Amino acid sequence: MVHLKDWLYERIPVSGDQLRELTNEPVPNHLKRWWFCLGGTPAYLFVVQIFTGILLAFYYQSSSETAYESVRYITEQVSYGWYLRSLHKWAATFMIAAVILHQIRVYFTAAYRRPREINWIIGMCLLLCTLLIGFTGYSLAFEQLSYWGATVAANISDSIPLVGSLLRRLLLGGEIYNEHTLSRFYVLHAAILPTIMILLIGIHIAFIRLHGITEYRFEDDTDEERHFNFFPDHMLTELLVGLVLTILLSAIAAIFPATMGPVADPLITPDVIKPEWYFYVSFRWLKMFSLSVAVLSSGFIVAAMFLWPWIDKALRRLTGNQDISIYIGIVATFLLIGLTVWEALVVH
Repeated sequence: MVHLKDWLYERIPVSGDQLRELTNEPVPNHLKRWWFCLGGTPAYLFVVQIFTGILLAFYYQSSSETAYESVRYITEQVSYGWYLRSLHKWAATFMIAAVILHQIRVYFTAAYRRPREINWIIGMCLLLCTLLIGFTGYSLAFEQLSYWGATVAANISDSIPLVGSLLRRLLLGGEIYNEHTLSRFYVLHAAILPTIMILLIGIHIAFIRLHGITEYRFEDDTDEERHFNFFPDHMLTELLVGLVLTILLSAIAAIFPATMGPVADPLITPDVIKPEWYFYVSFRWLKMFSLSVAVLSSGFIVAAMFLWPWIDKALRRLTGNQDISIYIGIVATFLLIGLTVWEALVVH
C-alpha cells in the first residue's frame, strides 16, 4: 500500500493537504439556508439526465419512421425502461424548475452586481440552454403534440427579424417538418446542448471560485460563525440534497410514469396544442398579441435580462433607490406566475 502511494505521488505530485486546500474554500454562513443552495440542485439533476439519457440512447432511433416505436419499446418492453424514461422526464422537469428558481434567487439577492456581471450572463445562457434541451427532448417522442409543438415553434422562429428564416431551416432541416428534422433535434438534445452546458457550468464554477460567493449577513449571525468549511460540511449537505432528490424522483417516476400519446400525424391538427409547462408564459404571451409584436417584445425582454446588471446600475443612479430592481422583480414574478396559471387553466 505504501509503495502504491509513493508510486502515485511520484506521477501525480499532489498531496492530500494540497487537495484539501484547493477544495476547502470557506463557505459563507448563509448557505446553511437551503434556498441559497439551489445552484447545486440543477447540477445534480443534470448528471441524472446524462446517465439516464445514455441508457435511453441505446434503444432510441431518431427517424420519423422509427422514433415513436422505439420510445414505445423502451416504455413497454425494455427491462425497467419505463422507469428510466420516467426518471429522465421528471429529472428534466425538476432541473428546469431548479434553474429558474436559482436565477430568481440570484436576481432578488442582487448577486449579479459588480464584479459578477459576466457570471450572470453565463447563468442566463445556462437557463436558455436548459429550456432548449427540454424542448428538444419533448419533441423526440414523435407524438402528436410534440410534432405540432415543434411545427409551431418553427413558425414562430420564422417571424424573428433578419435571422428567422435561417433559424427555421436550421431547426427543421428544410422549409417544413421532414425526415431530417428529428435527427437534428436528437443531435441538439444529446450532443450539442449538453456539451455547451458542461462548458458553461465549468466556466460558471470557475468564476464563483475566482470572485467567491456573495456574502449576506442576518441578524442571528455572529462574527465567529460567518464561514464554515466546504469539505466536509457543505459537501455533506449537497450529498443529502442529492439523496432526497433521488428518493423523490424515484417515487414520482413510479407513481406518475411517463406515458405514450398518439403518434404524430401531419394531416391532423390537434384541437388543443399546448407546450410543456415551462413555455406556458411564452405561449400565453403569443396569444395576447400579434405574432410580430409578441416575438419582438419577447426578444426585448430576454435582451433586458441579459443586460440587467447594467440596467440595474442605471436605474439605481437615476432613481436613487437601491431596491428598485426588487420591486420590478416582484411585478415580473407575479406576471410570470399569472400567465402560467392562466395558460394552464384555459382549454385552448
